[in-house]
Amino acid sequence: MSPFRASAPLTEQWNHFDLHREGGVATVTLDRPDKLNALTFEAYADLRDLLTELPHRGDTRVLVLRGRGKGFCSGGDVNEIIGRTLEMEPDDLLAFTRMTGEVVRAMRECPVPVIAGIHGIAAGAGSVLALAADFRVVARSARFAFLFTRVGLSGADMGAAYLLPRMVGLGNATKILMLGDTIDSAEADRYGLVSELVDEHELDEAVTRLATRLSEGPAFGYAQTKALLSRELDMSLSGAIELEAMTQALLMKSADYAEFHAAFTGRRAPEWKGR
Repeated sequence: MSPFRASAPLTEQWNHFDLHREGGVATVTLDRPDKLNALTFEAYADLRDLLTELPHRGDTRVLVLRGRGKGFCSGGDVNEIIGRTLEMEPDDLLAFTRMTGEVVRAMRECPVPVIAGIHGIAAGAGSVLALAADFRVVARSARFAFLFTRVGLSGADMGAAYLLPRMVGLGNATKILMLGDTIDSAEADRYGLVSELVDEHELDEAVTRLATRLSEGPAFGYAQTKALLSRELDMSLSGAIELEAMTQALLMKSADYAEFHAAFTGRRAPEWKGR
């Protein structure tokens, strides 16, 4: 976490989702169950700003994203977003579409591991939020629908055409993004979209187990691993090897690296400091 703070205070109250912190794990719960947790302009903005703040906090080692009620997230609210965008000017529309992309960029660039716990529907923007997470713990009831073409838009939205082919391959991504069909959890698992597939009653436990493991682990090493996974997607092999060499040299001076050696020689479990 960054030790440097500016004058602006950190936000303690978020109005457009529920946020709970416990033991280094921050859980964001999308909280519009009557709308299948459909996103509003304000919810996008809150997610963007929360993700921007997380690296400057000292209380969060893992971020969990969940949805309340029967599903994860049904995407943008049809009335509050789609209806209003029909009346917006081009500059406002571009500001909106850039904002939605900023949420995904912030998820990928945030040094904190992000877990999406998914049940029921993850559609539209909800499916892209799941895609942008580092881990997707998925209940068998889950369904994914990258349905942007179904509403007359490009299937490439919020970074989906960048992230999805790298996860499931170009052929599968083309089918998923162009056709906009709903895929069930088993098919998503075959594509490689799922980190862990569990029965419905096991979802909470599985998310908690993974979040606890990550929160208790070497946070500095996790952050650098996430950063390199994202940055090396578009690098040459020689550039990637050099970046990894520089990163490992940096981490060899970390407290956690020294702690591993002390724990190994002392025949005990390491106590990771995250620095």
